[in-house]
Amino acid sequence: MGYAFSSRIDTQLTLSALDMAVRRERPSPGLIFHSDRGVQYAAEAFWRRLAALGIRQSMSRKGDPYDNAVAENFFSCLKCERVHLRQYGSRRAAQADIFAYIEAFYNTLRPHSAIDWLSPCAFELRLCNASAA
Repeated sequence: MGYAFSSRIDTQLTLSALDMAVRRERPSPGLIFHSDRGVQYAAEAFWRRLAALGIRQSMSRKGDPYDNAVAENFFSCLKCERVHLRQYGSRRAAQADIFAYIEAFYNTLRPHSAIDWLSPCAFELRLCNASAA
């Protein structure tokens, strides 16, 4: 997973998040990147970067948020469990708090019903152990 912070939702933001994800996960060619139909994902610079990395692009059907349910659920959790419960004195404070939520709670501790009530990290570990066996 990768993420980035910006005051604008634009192609550079999505490229920064993609770069973080690639550095962290080092995906094999053939990975499928799924997103909604936002202009930042449809931008030429973004789909060219995906192609250069050997990543296939997939986009939701127009007007169908269920196609992107995982991302929609993540942002709903982030807002309900963190952002709407706090007031931030600065952009830096918001970024630090959101970073802590993602890295120290959401990915490592928070159970998810869709993956047998495991955290994403625990589920990933189970998948890795199963494929190694």
